[in-house]
Amino acid sequence: MQLSTEKIIAGKNGHVGELVFNHPAKRNALSLEMWVGIAEALESFGADPDVRVIVLKGKGGAFISGADISQFEERRSTAEKAADYNAITDRAWTALARAAKPVIAEIEGYCIGGGLAVAMKADIRIAARNAVFGVPAARLGLAYPVESVRDLVNLVGPSRAKLILLTGRQIDAERAYRIGLVDDVVEVGSLGDAVGAIAATLIENAPLAMRAAKETVNQIARGAIDRKQLAALAEQCIESADFAEGRRAFMEKRRPRFEGR
Repeated sequence: MQLSTEKIIAGKNGHVGELVFNHPAKRNALSLEMWVGIAEALESFGADPDVRVIVLKGKGGAFISGADISQFEERRSTAEKAADYNAITDRAWTALARAAKPVIAEIEGYCIGGGLAVAMKADIRIAARNAVFGVPAARLGLAYPVESVRDLVNLVGPSRAKLILLTGRQIDAERAYRIGLVDDVVEVGSLGDAVGAIAATLIENAPLAMRAAKETVNQIARGAIDRKQLAALAEQCIESADFAEGRRAFMEKRRPRFEGR
């Protein structure tokens, strides 16, 4: 896949779309061109029927160490400049938030600030034991985005969210798992295999059913349920060839072969 920046690598591994943050010299700190690349990759994966699962991961032993602060003076030093910066990043946030396919965050090393915000947009977060999490916004004089605060509250609850946001302290993978910030913790050398096993399971499931489940959970978490939309997704599942295949496979005692239609 050809993107506008080499700092984001995107490609397919079977039915898995892999998006790699490729700025290891800065521990994958997100620059504006990387935000553009994220949007391009996710939009491409979303339009590709062959992609059933999306995996986000970093190169060089880190997930994302935050935003590229070296760009702040030029890009975010005033409210006007910040508005321009946000307009560019909004496309990526929209692509993350609206991804209809399951998204897995494969987290190694630093997952800080904007990196944590990206990881929280994933549906499943698997961390290596060396992963480190935190939100240093209070130490930089910034307000963490409201959508990201909501995601944090939904995962860890209001009290722990305040502790993370107000102190700016970093937490390790084990504590992140205990408070619900990540779904599992594995050894560094086993991270790829653990994520691959989950992706393999998801690939075997019915894409339309997973889309309906994901959208239902997301709407409940947002506190804004569109029953008409959810009913339409449920009807699409009932009328799908995949549901017929699932019934036949059950009766024939075999593994179903879903096609996403």
